[in-house]
Amino acid sequence: MAGLTRRGLILGGAALVAGTGLAWSLGGQMLFYDALRPEISGGTLNAADAHRLVSAGALTLVDIRRPDEWSATGSPEGAIRLDMRRADFIEALADHVSGARGAPIAVICARGVRSARLSNRLTEAGFTGIIDIPEGMLGTSAGPGWLARGLPVSQDG
Repeated sequence: MAGLTRRGLILGGAALVAGTGLAWSLGGQMLFYDALRPEISGGTLNAADAHRLVSAGALTLVDIRRPDEWSATGSPEGAIRLDMRRADFIEALADHVSGARGAPIAVICARGVRSARLSNRLTEAGFTGIIDIPEGMLGTSAGPGWLARGLPVSQDG
């Protein structure tokens, strides 16, 4: 450790923090979320197309976030609020679609990580029409998100 000095450690740490802050401000937070996002076995939709299909009655949209997130931003207009942490989530979802596990069902979360994971879990549980909205409510590299697109939200559950 002959070349490692206290000053070198401090300057190196400061450069790391500054670089991380710059990357974050330039959209690096989306890279972080994208790295967490698993490959999904079903299809995907952007938020605008999901809104159009929900409005036409051709798609069931499920907001899988937590109640505090619903309160903070509202949910997509026409979405069913169903917290993915519920022990009976799969059964509750099946009830919402009257047991039609082949029905087109889109799932949305904040930034697409939870929805991708849940999409795979639902496919494994026998749902065949699962569609992920990878940009979520808040946006990712997949798109700006439901809110930034100015799509309608509902504060009612």
